[in-house]
Amino acid sequence: MKNFNVKPKVYFGTDALNHLCELKCKKALIAADPFMVKSSTVDKITEQLDKAHIEYDIFSDIVPDPPVEVIIKGVQEAVKFKPDVLIALGGGSAIDSAKGIRYFCQYVNNELNNEMKEPLFIAIPTTSGTGSEVTNFCIVTDKQKGVKYALVDDNLTPDQAVLDIELVKSVPKATTSETGIDVLTHGIEAYVSTNRSDYSDALAEKSIKMVFKYLLAAYENGDDEEARTKMHNASCIAGMAFTNASLGLNHGMAHALGGKIHIPHGRANGLLLPYVIEYNANLKNLQGKINHSSAAYRYTEISKFLGLPASNQFEGVRSLIAAVKILMNKLNLPKCINNCEVLCENLDNEIHELSITALNDRCTKTNPRIPEIKDVENLFKRVFSKE
Repeated sequence: MKNFNVKPKVYFGTDALNHLCELKCKKALIAADPFMVKSSTVDKITEQLDKAHIEYDIFSDIVPDPPVEVIIKGVQEAVKFKPDVLIALGGGSAIDSAKGIRYFCQYVNNELNNEMKEPLFIAIPTTSGTGSEVTNFCIVTDKQKGVKYALVDDNLTPDQAVLDIELVKSVPKATTSETGIDVLTHGIEAYVSTNRSDYSDALAEKSIKMVFKYLLAAYENGDDEEARTKMHNASCIAGMAFTNASLGLNHGMAHALGGKIHIPHGRANGLLLPYVIEYNANLKNLQGKINHSSAAYRYTEISKFLGLPASNQFEGVRSLIAAVKILMNKLNLPKCINNCEVLCENLDNEIHELSITALNDRCTKTNPRIPEIKDVENLFKRVFSKE
């Protein structure tokens, strides 16, 4: 038996932030990265809270790839302040940090017999990429081990999400491209996941179409409100798809790259995507009979609804790979890890360790093709290559 979760209530459109002044609460803890404070972006949130006469505190110790230590500090802040609403403001790192804070607060409360009630959780993304505002995923980094852990629990899903286009208009071009490719990877992996369903398929398909139609426009002109709005929505829609269908090897490998050699998540996904599609499709072993559940068939379906050449599965898969590469080239994204200026003292050892980490990642469990260690190592070698 499968299930489809549609928990978050999403507020979107013009002046979506106005929802905050309608909250019926007394105290709000805002989790935001330092840039949100320095740039005064957080003021857009506090202005609404002031209108509602809601007392607030700001936790701004958040850093990229949130480590356990930061989340512990956030939990301590929450236990001390006792908010009845927790607001996450920022990209994936801020929202994941807030997820971790809310999640672990329940254990601290039980240990201390604290009277703090579980706060209402509102996520407000400032990038169009992670979809974290509607997912039950949380990525936490163990810096000592150089490993990213994917926590998956329905209690990690925000209660509400607020999508306001004003928060993404000034996002830099590089961030727009990397987060946009992250959206595409979410949609494609959800569409071929072994845990997909008719419901997740519909969302994944819509997000993929929106990325190919609007990402380049948002990248080339950040003031294009239609493109920005559509990409913000696409990110959320893809998040709804993969929180139900899960992801695959692409994300397992990307998490390994982020944890070990600190390649930004969206960039890592883009580097890997063409190679993982080719591997999952297993074109060399295609049989004459069409298998409607195979990855090659699913990738071909994507090519068809994108209007790409797809008279057979081989052509369909190749068309999708080509389309991804063309889009990445137009977005000025790197084509191999060596272009990311990372240093590896012993590449073979690094690749072996990365591969083990990727295989053990929770996302890899729903990959359409079951990988072996040698398969993942070969993929990493290709992505590291200068070819």
